[in-house]
Amino acid sequence: MSRWRYFFKRLLLSVPVLFMVMTFIFILLRMGPVDPVAARLGPEASGAEAERMRERLGLNDPLWEQYLDFVTNFLTFDLGQSWVIYGDMEVTRIITFAGPPTLWLGFWAVLLPLFIGIPLGFYAGLNPNSGGDYLASVGGILWQAMPNFWLSIILLAVLRQTKGGGWFGFDWYTFGPDITGLSITGTPDLAFLSISSIDVAGAISIPLLTGVDWGALAVDIKLILPPAIVLGSASMAAELRIGRTAILETINSNYVETAKAKGLKDRAIVWKHVFRNALIPLVPVITNEAFLLMGGSVIVESIFNINGLGRIFFLATVQGDLPLAGALLFVFTLLIIFLNIFQDLLYTIIDPRVGYER
Repeated sequence: MSRWRYFFKRLLLSVPVLFMVMTFIFILLRMGPVDPVAARLGPEASGAEAERMRERLGLNDPLWEQYLDFVTNFLTFDLGQSWVIYGDMEVTRIITFAGPPTLWLGFWAVLLPLFIGIPLGFYAGLNPNSGGDYLASVGGILWQAMPNFWLSIILLAVLRQTKGGGWFGFDWYTFGPDITGLSITGTPDLAFLSISSIDVAGAISIPLLTGVDWGALAVDIKLILPPAIVLGSASMAAELRIGRTAILETINSNYVETAKAKGLKDRAIVWKHVFRNALIPLVPVITNEAFLLMGGSVIVESIFNINGLGRIFFLATVQGDLPLAGALLFVFTLLIIFLNIFQDLLYTIIDPRVGYER
């Protein structure tokens, strides 16, 4: 089976999953404990006004017709409107301003474990039972044992205590970019990119990057680092421990012994044989950690007051804004399906034997 045939097979297998999720959301909206009319008009709504709202929402139509309309709307990205939190604002509009902060947070929460956890794990695996190995392993276990909400509160408390000069004169507010006039929590501005548009043949407008405000970029990175460290902490520790185990298993394998017997230098063996094969068990770990990041963003964004998709999903759930919560759940499902397919594609690149025989 070719790589692309395997890819399209995995793509087709994700279709039933998508329909199951949409069916679950539909059941939650139509048969759950929250009355859609009461959520829009209040619990005391009744009479003609409530009946007009039921007619407007299509709740008087047959259930199968409501289901078909619901699925069709979701598949065409007509995700409906928010009932409670943002009035009648379209969900797609909410995603356009709440999505970038979440993507910015997720980017750094994935990047930090990749460039800290994996190198530390590989170092510990290449130097087993050394002082550095013990320090990295114990640090990874302690880091993974700290829950996100607890670590968030402790980190915020410590950073706020440094204002005006903390331990050894360290002041987080003036360390690097000066944010003395800002709060260490809140939504990053993300206005460091200057973008203009050019018209092509007077019909198509193409966005064009014209510059980067490096000072604003540094401030945004500083604001997002504390929540990103918290969100990526569990991933960092998991990648460290699995990376160490993968290196130890690979370095003791027969083909590495054969390479040594052929006289290859240690550096060539590590770069050409050990690292590539040690990455194979890390691929599902990295993608699975991305799933956890979506769930973790609900807590971290709420504590750090970041107006992203995770915080809005939390507010929509506790305030009964079911269309908004359902639409965001659908978006999260699409992201998870995409990551699953991307993971399978990466597998076939790193290890070409995967998926080709069946």
